[in-house]
Amino acid sequence: MTRRALLGSAAAAGLAAAGCSSTPEKPAAPASPDPQTVLLTSLIAGKEELVSLYGRAVAAQPARAAALEPFRRRHAAHLQALRALLPAGGGAGTFPASSTPPASSTAPPPQSPSAASVETLRNAERRAASARPAQMATASPALSQLLASIGACEAVHVVALGRVRD
Repeated sequence: MTRRALLGSAAAAGLAAAGCSSTPEKPAAPASPDPQTVLLTSLIAGKEELVSLYGRAVAAQPARAAALEPFRRRHAAHLQALRALLPAGGGAGTFPASSTPPASSTAPPPQSPSAASVETLRNAERRAASARPAQMATASPALSQLLASIGACEAVHVVALGRVRD
């Protein structure tokens, strides 16, 4: 037998053995979501809820609409800035349905329109502002800077809402 024939038969035997393997190859595990994208998605959800809460407060207290609208607009601007940092295709549809937002989510608890008082807004702002330092600890530098600004704004909202009466 020639050397060439021997190598050819060895290669064929190796290919045949690989195709007849008793253990099927495991499919590649799906890549885990990027922690920054998960954090951003959670922050966006919290901001959407805060903007919605202001909308419910205005609906429940139309006489306070002029006083509350500047707060809502600032939160809408925060929401826009957060969405600008979200990578393309990084929306909520990117994550499995079982994925839950991090414990640092700032979404206020669901409220009925009648319960959206100025005090409810102050409490939501206070919770959001107090969550920012922990969120900054895991955020990128650019997101940390934005979160610091957002947290400062929310802290000022707590004080300013104290001047708005129910």
